Amino acid sequence: MNREDQEFWGEVCQDLIEESQRAISPLIGSQKSGEIVKMGADGTPTTLIDMVAENKVMEVLEGVDRPLTLISEEIGEVTIGEGPSDAILVVDPLDGTSNAVKNIPAYGISVAVAPISPEKKGSLTIQDIQMGVVKNYATEDIYSAVKGQGAFVNGNDLTPSLKQDLAHISLGAYVYRMDMGKIEILCKSVRRMRILGAVAIELSYVADGTYDAFVDVKNNLRLVDVAAAKLILEESGGIVTDSNGKSLNGRLSVLEKTSLIATCNEVIHKKIMDILEGI
Repeated sequence: MNREDQEFWGEVCQDLIEESQRAISPLIGSQKSGEIVKMGADGTPTTLIDMVAENKVMEVLEGVDRPLTLISEEIGEVTIGEGPSDAILVVDPLDGTSNAVKNIPAYGISVAVAPISPEKKGSLTIQDIQMGVVKNYATEDIYSAVKGQGAFVNGNDLTPSLKQDLAHISLGAYVYRMDMGKIEILCKSVRRMRILGAVAIELSYVADGTYDAFVDVKNNLRLVDVAAAKLILEESGGIVTDSNGKSLNGRLSVLEKTSLIATCNEVIHKKIMDILEGI
């Protein structure tokens, strides 16, 4: 991504974040915000606060003076503007919806940008993401990365944990409808476990050392939910693979799903992989 594009899309991300946060602020913690209003493109229910957030995203992007493609879990995939798209924007307008409804301080937005070069043909994959931004609205922390340029939180360098002993780490997990017997050994092997229900924010927590690792081994995690945070964690020096240890390479689609193991370093990654392979 050249400097001009970096500045342009960076400003777009900033506008999306500010306008979306302003739009949902009156709904945070209200019973009305959690009302189901429709089914999203990904087949899951859309709440009122989800719809308000995504409508604001659409409004902002319709004012951008470049053609683009938006991929979002509620609306699916939509082209905005005339002519071939300059970029794909993968947006989760509200990461941690249930937290926002209950005013639990772990909810925000995830925005990933994949520029479309003239020579690029066919579907883009998560490997094509060049810019990622995640904001936790409740704490005002902004995590960001541009491919090849490192990762930052509020403008400061991100550094993952240096821990190498599983018995000392904090593990985040996505366990919705999971057979807990499948990861019982892993849970017993770590110091503590956290379940927040805000995947993009939790992956960013691995990047800044709040968590030491994050796992989802159900093969049911939406790729769009991790598109930005994956880049942020990798640019900070962390590691992201699927449960088989392979790099994520799924196409950018609201229906694409994956398993996920995200860790602070190779030593912890291997230890978690060894446990999961033995289950």
